[in-house]
Amino acid sequence: MSKELAISPLLLEHVQSFRDELGELASAPAEAPQGLPGRFYADQDFFEHETKTVLKGGWHCAGRVDEVPNVGDYFTFNLLGEPIIIVRAPNGINALSNVCRHRGMRLAEGSGNTKRFVCPYHAWIYDTDGALLRATRMKNSGFDPKNCKLGEFHILERFGFIYICLAENAPDFDQSVSGLETLISEYEPENYHLVHTATEIWNTNWKCLVENFMEGYHLSVVHPETLHGYTPTGLSRKGPSGDGFTSYFANYPEDIESRGKGAPDLSEESRHRSTLFSVFPCQVVSVAATLLVSLSIRPLTVDTIEVKWTMSNYKSELDEDTVRQRIALWEEVNREDREKLEIMQQSFGSRFANGGPLAEADYEGTVLDFLHWIARQHASIANSD
Repeated sequence: MSKELAISPLLLEHVQSFRDELGELASAPAEAPQGLPGRFYADQDFFEHETKTVLKGGWHCAGRVDEVPNVGDYFTFNLLGEPIIIVRAPNGINALSNVCRHRGMRLAEGSGNTKRFVCPYHAWIYDTDGALLRATRMKNSGFDPKNCKLGEFHILERFGFIYICLAENAPDFDQSVSGLETLISEYEPENYHLVHTATEIWNTNWKCLVENFMEGYHLSVVHPETLHGYTPTGLSRKGPSGDGFTSYFANYPEDIESRGKGAPDLSEESRHRSTLFSVFPCQVVSVAATLLVSLSIRPLTVDTIEVKWTMSNYKSELDEDTVRQRIALWEEVNREDREKLEIMQQSFGSRFANGGPLAEADYEGTVLDFLHWIARQHASIANSD
C-alpha cells in the first residue's frame, strides 16, 4: 500500500491542493519568501493526512537519556495515537509499545523503576526487552509466547536525547541532521544533566510552535522583560541548516555577561549566545553555556499539542537557587509564547489568513527552512505513489 494509505479520491484531491500550494511557496523567489496560509494550521483533513505520513514517518524526541539512568527505569507517554514505554533494559534503552498483546490493556503509567511489566488486566508479564515471560492459564496448544512480544519502535540516542520513529522503515537520522553535531558539539550536550521536566497542553497547531521557537523576530516584542535584555531581536543571526534541521543564534549584547562557563572548549562567541535548533518535525532546543532547554511537541489534534519540556544544567554548574530562577524564567517565556499562539490559532480560519511575507534570513530564515522541509516531505510522499 502506498503512503497515501488508500485515501478517497476526493480527499486526495484536497490534499493535492495543499501540495500544489506548498510547491509554489517553496519555489518563491529568495528575495520574496512567503509563509504558510492559515489553512495549513487549521484544516482537519490535512492534519490527519500529515499525521499518517509526515509525522509518523519522522524522528521524535522522547526525552533525555538521563531520565532513565538505571536498569529498569522507565517513563510512558502517547505519540500520535501510540502508547509508548521508554525503558532502560540491561542491553540499553528500548522503546516498547505500551499495549498488552492479549487484549490491548496499557501495561504501565507514569514513570518509575521495574524488573517486569505486569498487565493489570490478566497479569501477563513482560521483560524490559518486551519478551512475554508468563501468561497465566494460557493452555491452548496453538499459543506461542514467542509470538506475543511487545511491539517495538525504532530508537537511538544522540546529543544526550532519546529519539524514536513510529514508521516501519525509519529514515536515516544522521543523514537528516548532518551538520548539527558540528554546530553544537562544543557545548557537549550529552553532559547536561536533567533538572526539570514538565508537560503542558497548548491550544495551537504543532507547526506554530516549531516556527515560533525558531525565529528571533518576535523576541523583543513578545518577551520584553524575560528575553529582550539578553537576546534582543536585533542581534539574532541565522545559523546553519541541513536536510532535517535548522538553527539560529540569539546573541547577547556586549555589555551582558555570559551565563556561566560551560564546556572547556566552548568558544567565547558560543559562550556569549544561545544556539537554537530544531530537529524536524517536532523538537526545538535552546542550548547555552550552562543551560539546555528542549521542547518535544506531540500533536494531539489540528489545534492542540502536548508539550514536554525539559531543562538540563551543564555538569551541575548552576546552584539550586539559580536553577529555580531559570525554571521560573522559562515558565514565563513559555506562557508568553503560548498566549500568542493560542490567539493566533483562532484566526487561521479567516479568508485573510493567506500567508504573509517573511522577514530576512536572520529573523525568519528558519521558518523558511521549515516550510521547505514540509514541502520536500509531501513531494516525496507524492512521488512514492
